[in-house]
Amino acid sequence: MSFISRKNATLLVLFALIALAPFFFPSGFYFRIGAMVFVNSLAVLGIVILTGYAGQISLGHAGFAGIGGYACALAPVHLGIHPGAAVFLGAAISAIMAYLVGRPILRLKGYYLGVATLGFGILISMVLSNERDLTGGPDGMSVPELGLRAVLKNIGINLSNGEFWYYFCGFVLLIGAWIVLNLYNSPMGRSLRALHGSEIAARTVGIDVARYKLLAFVISAVFASVAGSLIALQNKFITPDIAGFMHSIEMVTMAVLGGAASVLGAILGAAILTILPQILTVFAEYEQLILGLVMMLVMIFLREGLLPSIVRKFKGTGE
Repeated sequence: MSFISRKNATLLVLFALIALAPFFFPSGFYFRIGAMVFVNSLAVLGIVILTGYAGQISLGHAGFAGIGGYACALAPVHLGIHPGAAVFLGAAISAIMAYLVGRPILRLKGYYLGVATLGFGILISMVLSNERDLTGGPDGMSVPELGLRAVLKNIGINLSNGEFWYYFCGFVLLIGAWIVLNLYNSPMGRSLRALHGSEIAARTVGIDVARYKLLAFVISAVFASVAGSLIALQNKFITPDIAGFMHSIEMVTMAVLGGAASVLGAILGAAILTILPQILTVFAEYEQLILGLVMMLVMIFLREGLLPSIVRKFKGTGE
């Protein structure tokens, strides 16, 4: 099967899942869960580019989600721009920050790179928590209404709040998946995968390793920022927790669980770690223990992630 057919098949599967899932929802509450799955998946697609393609690790990507989320809260109030335009403003700020921060820290490798990105995420979280006059501090602040649902109602499309965010976030996820899938076999994607295999070999054949690592970091930051904006707009409220250390760890865990180099795998990982806590509410005291056990089992027995390992197993069975 050619790459193009695989790409189209992936998008078709994703579109079918988004379109058909609501027929199995027992109540409107599940539209909100679905929207959160899509938002988390969008953030994780950025990790696919950075970690799955380029082989770089970031433990502070939630910082960019915080920038995107607070851009939607602050820009309409202080700059008078529409919350929808604030999404693009937050993405631009995140891209600039990623460029400025990435240039020095991406010279590091392995654990040192992880610690450096962790420090960046913690710094953003501290700023959001301590600047009470601007951000509301730990108590957070409200986010203006996006307003698109009212526009749709005027043209005859009347959706509930949960339905609107489900389909809107699903649409944004499809765009994000299309971008990542097209990137895979592009000159940039091939360069990223080459440096993932060996930076020395990639540099030997003329690939500008520093440039492509920085590009991957900037693009993944934009994905995280847009996801953070969608969380803020959907909840109409935001707190510094969006930029917290645990949110960064969740992003990486979702990617690794499903398969960091696979678009559908990363989305599967995001879906599992978004839905599983809802199922485990009856075991609230043991939720972290169960999630940790699931991750340990995957790392031991399915090292490539759930979806790639399952696909490889079935291909091996058929041979």
